[in-house]
Amino acid sequence: MTSVTTVSETRSEVFVGLDYHTNGVQVCVLNGAGATLGNHACANESGRVREYAEGFGRVRGAAIEACSGSADLAEELKQRHGWDVNLAHPGYVAAMKASPDKHDPGDAHTLADLQRLGYLPKVWLAPRAVRELRTLVRYRQQLVNERRTAKLRLTALLRERRLIGPERRWTKAWLAWLEHAADLGEHGNWVRDRHLASLRRLAQDIRAVEERLSDATRDDPVVSRLRDQPGIGDVTAWVLRAEIADFGRFRSGKQLARFCGLTPCNASSGRRTADAGLIRAARPQLRATLIELGHRLRRTVPRWRSLSQRLQQRGKPGSVIAAAVANRYVRKLYHDMLRAV
Repeated sequence: MTSVTTVSETRSEVFVGLDYHTNGVQVCVLNGAGATLGNHACANESGRVREYAEGFGRVRGAAIEACSGSADLAEELKQRHGWDVNLAHPGYVAAMKASPDKHDPGDAHTLADLQRLGYLPKVWLAPRAVRELRTLVRYRQQLVNERRTAKLRLTALLRERRLIGPERRWTKAWLAWLEHAADLGEHGNWVRDRHLASLRRLAQDIRAVEERLSDATRDDPVVSRLRDQPGIGDVTAWVLRAEIADFGRFRSGKQLARFCGLTPCNASSGRRTADAGLIRAARPQLRATLIELGHRLRRTVPRWRSLSQRLQQRGKPGSVIAAAVANRYVRKLYHDMLRAV
């Protein structure tokens, strides 16, 4: 009996590297031996990328650096065309490059080769729902940053005029004094009014985005479990849900704490041992949120207050204590969240 071999079975397997840009994608295709079969700029469309790459063989794996927009393209290639696509960490990829030169064909080739060899530093591809939540959470943080900037400019204006109001700033009484009693001069008063109008607008925008976040996460079981944890309110729960998303994707609480940027950085060499602060990792908003949580926990929860007191006795400053509390709390939170599943 003669066996029939289909065309798909005889096609060679290829590895694809995608150097993503808003206006196009550089596509490099390698065979299993590492030989370049093609390296071409395509339109930023998943269909065009697939058409070019699959002209050389069946795609066994593809890699694309994690950047703005690349996750959407990776998801399209996975869902519509069945590709095995991995996001790559840009910093680690740059460190692993064999050449100091930077150009699109070379970057795409590096990604394809790392995918082929199994050395690609992978980054988790968040589902679309998580990416949408991140959009809201990060927009809220942008508004909060704008509000802080407006407040700093107002206090700078007062300091320049050597004006001191009621003792507690930003209370209703202090704002009433600022608006009606503080004389900042003709132009200073005009600038003050503009800043106060910005603060009122930002307060409305922040309330609006928080209402939308509340609606978006009302039926989210992960957010509900996070709110049940001590010290975690709505904003902290939203940030953790958006940035961490799935606690089960981490192997341990220690790995999660490292992802959150709460792990001390070791700077040892030979006989010299030094502490270089926290590792440079995580989104600033995620780490800042958790360190703020550490400050709250060390004042309100007996377990963490006890740890804080022990560290204080050893001469540790408050910022270091808050980071240590946040580190250990996140490790505990990891196990609590997995047990709740």
